[in-house]
Amino acid sequence: MNFRLITSAIMLLMVCACTSVVQLKEDLSERVFGREQASDMSELVTIEKPSIQGKLLWKTSLSASLDFDFTPAVADGFVYAASLKGDIVKMNANTGQIAWRINTGEDLTGGVGVADGKLLVGSEKGYLIAYDLNGKPLWKTKLSSQVLSVPMLDANIAVVRCGDSRIYGVQLNDGSKKWVYERSNPTLTIRSSAGVAVGDGFAYAGFAGGKMVAIRVEDGKLVWEVSVAQPKGTTEIERIADITSSPVIDGPLVYAVAYQGKVAAVERGSGRVIWNRDISSYTGLDADGGKVFIAHANSAIYALDYASGKTFWRQADLKQRRITAPLPLDSAVVVGDVEGYLHFLSREDGSFLGRMETSSGAVMPKMTSLGKNSLVAQNRNGDVYAVSIK
Repeated sequence: MNFRLITSAIMLLMVCACTSVVQLKEDLSERVFGREQASDMSELVTIEKPSIQGKLLWKTSLSASLDFDFTPAVADGFVYAASLKGDIVKMNANTGQIAWRINTGEDLTGGVGVADGKLLVGSEKGYLIAYDLNGKPLWKTKLSSQVLSVPMLDANIAVVRCGDSRIYGVQLNDGSKKWVYERSNPTLTIRSSAGVAVGDGFAYAGFAGGKMVAIRVEDGKLVWEVSVAQPKGTTEIERIADITSSPVIDGPLVYAVAYQGKVAAVERGSGRVIWNRDISSYTGLDADGGKVFIAHANSAIYALDYASGKTFWRQADLKQRRITAPLPLDSAVVVGDVEGYLHFLSREDGSFLGRMETSSGAVMPKMTSLGKNSLVAQNRNGDVYAVSIK
């Protein structure tokens, strides 16, 4: 944890008695998890004999994102991406050739979700907007607040999380609201783009205070609730233990990690915590091949055993580089950083296999797999690009 940034945030809390809670949340998030380069960011270690080379397959440009997180979606050989200024673009996944480009007329803050022949994005004014895969508008539904995360689709229902932490079930065919799940949260929370994970008729979501829930997609009913982390400390900032990234489903387990908290493996059917570890993360984790890969809040990367939480390896040479959630590919684990680099790590021991400079823009928190050895990413400058490794 960067204590200088935390101290600044505490001072901000003390002197801003008249500041609204919303403004304070945004200031706190930006000071603790700012998108700019940190003064104590580590220099990159030279890779003497790289065994992996990254190749830029294609790139296209949208508008800059400011502080909103966008994740490209991949479906049936195409990539779909959105931007703050309302653009949505559909590209050939192999060549980057643009099939169509439209503008929604809204400032977008969340997306893209694609399934069942439909594409969904969320807006700053709280609209959920649906298109078919030819770019034809289908419907537009007003929700309670900004949609800051990717809409997820399951069983003809879109599961959408808003900035006020309400989760909606929206009918895919006409955009009507079927249910809403809401809960009370601590006064001070970290603004994030944490979304939901869906699978087999259930949605999993993490909240402020370190709680994770399972909700039935059909009717929005709570199935179980568990504590991933317990708030600690004497000040409100010290007691922040928010789950600021989406849970990850892997077979019978679902994983979640909290900032200033723990990572936990939870049995999907019962909500029983199988194991937990004291690891803090803001951008999140992924799971593949019997390992759980985590981006620590200080930008170390961990590989843990999926069944026990035992550490396989830890890579600590990217300190404070604001890394993305790890993306497991066939031959490596990939993370992006605040300077636009992609780092290729060994799945077996975490050593550096290669590195690629993409552009000067910070890579968004979550990248998307294009295949066993390729990915698509979006940065804060608005670039969307596909990269292969060999």
